[in-house]
Amino acid sequence: MQNTETFGAFLKARRKEREITVRLMAELVGIAVGSYCDIESNRNYPPSKEILEKMIEVLRLSEADQQTFYDLAGKARSAAPPDLPEYINDNEVVRFALRVAKEKASDEDWRRFINELEHKE
Repeated sequence: MQNTETFGAFLKARRKEREITVRLMAELVGIAVGSYCDIESNRNYPPSKEILEKMIEVLRLSEADQQTFYDLAGKARSAAPPDLPEYINDNEVVRFALRVAKEKASDEDWRRFINELEHKE
């Protein structure tokens, strides 16, 4: 997934689509207006996972937009997307698989694996 859009730009665009003011958005997710403005303008890192989840709820993001939202938040922090660390950290097999894949898997290997999972009953 190649996405050059920033977290702040994505957040601002979705907020405007819902016709929510900056002030109301900040209030609804429980942060100061100034902090919220700094997030939208990429002067602050994306907030905690809990605040991100509130933003998703307020903005009523589709599943695809949620994934993009988390991916951009992770990229902004130079970290894994915030919806994944708990899953990775709680699952030894996943950690092992990622380490093996890091050394040996091609994009085509991952595409086949994803396709297999998507068609699993």
